[in-house]
Amino acid sequence: MKAHEVIVELKKQSDLVSLEGMRRFGIDTSKALGVKIPALRELARRIKRDHTLALALWQTDIHEARILASMIDDPGLVTIRQINDWVKDFNSWDLCDQVCGNLFDKTKHAVDCTFTFTESKKEFIKRAGFVLMAEYAVHDKIAPDKVFIDFLPVIEKHAGDERNFVKKAVNWALRQIGKRNAALRIKAIETADRIHLQDSSTAKWIAKDALRELNRLS
Repeated sequence: MKAHEVIVELKKQSDLVSLEGMRRFGIDTSKALGVKIPALRELARRIKRDHTLALALWQTDIHEARILASMIDDPGLVTIRQINDWVKDFNSWDLCDQVCGNLFDKTKHAVDCTFTFTESKKEFIKRAGFVLMAEYAVHDKIAPDKVFIDFLPVIEKHAGDERNFVKKAVNWALRQIGKRNAALRIKAIETADRIHLQDSSTAKWIAKDALRELNRLS
């Protein structure tokens, strides 16, 4: 399929009710059509991997076309320049999470990007760093524990960020690392205990929420 053909297909599946639902969940719908994620996944299965088409879809600036691009792109062909270009376009938590979980975490640049993105002052780029940690913990079954142990000081450092989309991603990353295996759960609990001592209501919330889940698993 060509990009213009994909857009025609997406517009056919546009749903005003879904669009309103997106708004209620705090999603920027200024360039959205209201196409549901299951419909995008079905379309992605029909298209299969297509790096060139993914790049073209991203350039359309349409919300769902960009999510679809992350579903069909080939992680092996994604460059660090592409990642840096795309992450600058993140304007909504769902776009950030979909792109990180569908594509970025499967590239060879994933681990390095977590450290770069978490230092950003921009909310959705910083969120992307922690979402990458969480998604990498879930999806990469063979990564060594050291990768995730190295993430924990970063989580601890930024646990005081009060911005909603950042703090939830920090919490998510901590919980997913702790759920990966018993050894990492001990490390994550130790990190959460230290975070709880920080003089920050946000940090205390992150720690308390993570400890509630991780201690239940111990």
